[in-house]
Amino acid sequence: MRSRKRLFAALPVLLLGSGGAHAAPVPGGINFQAAATDTAQRVHEFHDTVLVIIAAITVFVTALLIWVMVRYNRRANPKASQFSHNTVVEVLWTVIPVLILVFIAYRSFPLLYEQDVFPEVAENEVVDVKVYGRQWFWSYIYGEGDEALEYDSNMVPADALAAGQVAQLSVDYPMVVPVGKHVRLSVTASDVIHSWAMPAFALKTDAIPGRLNQLWFKVDEPGVFYGQCSELCGQRHAYMPIEVRVLPEDQYLAWLEKSKASVADGRAYLDEVQPLGGSQLASSN
Repeated sequence: MRSRKRLFAALPVLLLGSGGAHAAPVPGGINFQAAATDTAQRVHEFHDTVLVIIAAITVFVTALLIWVMVRYNRRANPKASQFSHNTVVEVLWTVIPVLILVFIAYRSFPLLYEQDVFPEVAENEVVDVKVYGRQWFWSYIYGEGDEALEYDSNMVPADALAAGQVAQLSVDYPMVVPVGKHVRLSVTASDVIHSWAMPAFALKTDAIPGRLNQLWFKVDEPGVFYGQCSELCGQRHAYMPIEVRVLPEDQYLAWLEKSKASVADGRAYLDEVQPLGGSQLASSN
């Protein structure tokens, strides 16, 4: 109950925020989170198209069943017709579903390819982040060797939530990426299978020990986005959220420099340039 009240209190933050985009679950919500990438927008459009097709099929089949029950019940049609085949009907109920499936495949395969294959862009347009799933937190690594930045990202406990943070979604040290860059994630795990999922980006991939999975995204405006581990991974699976902060490139570079000196300094800078604001979610009311 207390968590639910905190989520309701978060609505002004999520909808108004501090000038950037915000994406998090909303109590009672039935639709997708707002798309934060072009790919996610196309996924939503494809979903809406398929929903129309499914709804039309459902209405047609339901109407056909009702018509058959009313028109051909024993009282309305005491003497049943004696036939077993109808060539036209059999051709139609074979060809029409095939055409529907071909249309769905035509719309879905390019989306699958777009999500799976990293686009050909200059390396200076790419930000690489290594993601490790662990019981029960995420670890992020930027760069390699002595210059690498590595830190763990844990859920903020309910009794430590600050202004603007969301219960069971906010973390102490979020992933930070720049606006307008292609972010390439290399995802794996160090213990059991996890799954890195970000609904606003329409992304989800498993983090599997001993295997490296890749995905990518590109966000064109600053914002705060939330996801969760989406693979049952043990006792505290429900407390393994993901928080992604998207900053203008100059602020991202400043955050990266400060974080390499001190992760705490990087977090302080992040709160300075992208304050969550809004109502005090740590309230017990």
